[in-house]
Order: sequence, then structure tokens, then C-alpha cells
Amino acid sequence: MSARDAAAPLVWVPAPTAPIPPAPTAAPPPDPATAWSGPPPGAWTGGGPPLAPTLDVGSAGAGRRGRSSVLVVAAVVVATLVTGATWWVNDQVARLAPPAGLEESAGPLGTPPLASALDAGPHTFTAMQPDGSGPVAYSPCRPIHYVVRPDGAPPGGDVLIRTAVQRVSEATGLRFVDDGATSEGPTADRPAYQPDRYGRRWAPVLFTWSDAQETPGLAGDVAGTGGSATVTVDGLAVYVTGEVTLDTDELAPLVATPDGTAVAIGVVTHELAHVVGLGHVDDPAQLMYPSTNLTVTSFAAGDRAGLAALGRGACAPDV
Repeated sequence: MSARDAAAPLVWVPAPTAPIPPAPTAAPPPDPATAWSGPPPGAWTGGGPPLAPTLDVGSAGAGRRGRSSVLVVAAVVVATLVTGATWWVNDQVARLAPPAGLEESAGPLGTPPLASALDAGPHTFTAMQPDGSGPVAYSPCRPIHYVVRPDGAPPGGDVLIRTAVQRVSEATGLRFVDDGATSEGPTADRPAYQPDRYGRRWAPVLFTWSDAQETPGLAGDVAGTGGSATVTVDGLAVYVTGEVTLDTDELAPLVATPDGTAVAIGVVTHELAHVVGLGHVDDPAQLMYPSTNLTVTSFAAGDRAGLAALGRGACAPDV
């Protein structure tokens, strides 16, 4: 039995804001708490084509690794800056994106393992740079924060997530930071910027345990989905946050079977690999093959080669 999820990519559309009031005769000074220091308004564009369809189960009882859903950041344009009222524009823009370069270091925080230079094999990327120069990736010069909604997690669910994070971090050199638990649930239009919940920064990557009733994309034998949101500034596309949604109904029975935990870790790792930018391949020996293989539960050479390339992405101080 097989199932395919042909849903369209998710799109982030910022919530409407109040109209910009007319210029006062004497403009008050900028408010330091809301002064904008991010990229120029209108600099964002969407990122990447739709990703491959849902992964299929290799055998009964093994959950599917779902498609990687692309969350595309919509363009935000402030048409004019009214003389004497720029502080109003600053206040509005500050509601839509965080200041640029938060936690950005002068160089990468880590690098892919040296052994990855010897890895070769099939791999694909979920999105490419606008000029085709390389894959879209997270900035290696800042940590990737993540949170977990633990509601509905199977026994040992925290171990599955921690192990997947460790494996992806080791293969890419990207640094992950566990920000703990959250009450945020999965949504079809998750905002990439939630200052009321997470402060003035890009929202952390969200892991949730869910089911088909809450998340229709998990209907059938889909065990999870994963994807990231893209922001493009000055021609450089960068992932800024992402989401992994895991189906408790599929993974809970799996971890209860002999050797099922290793397969479940492979499922979560596969989805997190989608989040950092790895796509599907046609080689059944790779973890990113579209069907779950009970004998392939960790990255193979092609997977590692692709992840190493993603870990060598460009720093993004302007994002």
C-alpha cells in the first residue's frame, strides 16, 4: 500500500498591519526598542521549488517518511518612506522580521568532518541559489535553535530527536541549540517570525508530535514531514527556520518492536535532513531514498556528501 501527499507548498504570508499614519508636522525621535536594523524592505523573495512527494513504507508497521514541505517567505514591500515619518515605517518593519545578523559569527561555528571529502554518491538539494551557484542552506556562522512540543510523544521520543539532531550536526558541522519545550503546534502557515512567542529573532525549528486529525498531511501511512523557510537578501537565499512534524500513531508502534527504535531514528533523521536542505534520491542504499528501508537507518556516502556541501554554505550577516 502506498500514499502520496501532493499538497502544495506552504506559504508564509505576514499578518496585516495597521496602515502607516500620515507624517506628523514634527516627527518624534526613533524608538530604540523598535528601531529597524535589518535588511532593506522589499529584499525578500520566495525560495525553491516544491519538494518530492511522500516517502513510502518499506514493510508493514514501518511509518513513511513524509515529503519535505517548503515554507516560503512572502515578499514584504514598504513602498515609500515619508519624510518626517520614517520612525513609523521602522516600527512596522520591526514587526515583520528580526534585526539582521543575530548570533552571526565572523566564521563558521563548525565544519563538516574531514572524512566527508572522501564521500561520494547520489544526493540532491531541496532548493538552489537564485544564480544556481549552490544549494540553499542555513548559515554555518550562527546556531540553529530548535524547540520541541512534547505532547503525544512516544516513550523515548526525546531520544529520537536528540539522536537525529546529533547525526545531522556531525554530518554538516552546523551547531544546534536545544531551547526546550514549547506549546506551539503544527500549522499549515507557520510564521517564520514570532516575536511575541520567541522574541525578536527567527522562530526556532519546531519539532512536534502529531496525528492525522491535527495535521491532515499525516493521513495514511505518513510518518512525518519536514521543511524550512527561505529568506533571500542581496541574491543570497538562506534558510532561517523549519519544522518537523512526526506522526505518533506511526512511530509509537514502531519503537515498540525489536530494532524499531533504529528505524524510527532513521525516519526522524531523514526529516531533519530535509530541514537543512537535503532532497530525495533514487538509490535505495541512501537514507534519503523515498521508501523506508529497514536496513538503512543512518546516512550513507551520498547522504554525507550532500550534507557536507550544505554545511559549507555562506555566512549570512545581512539576514
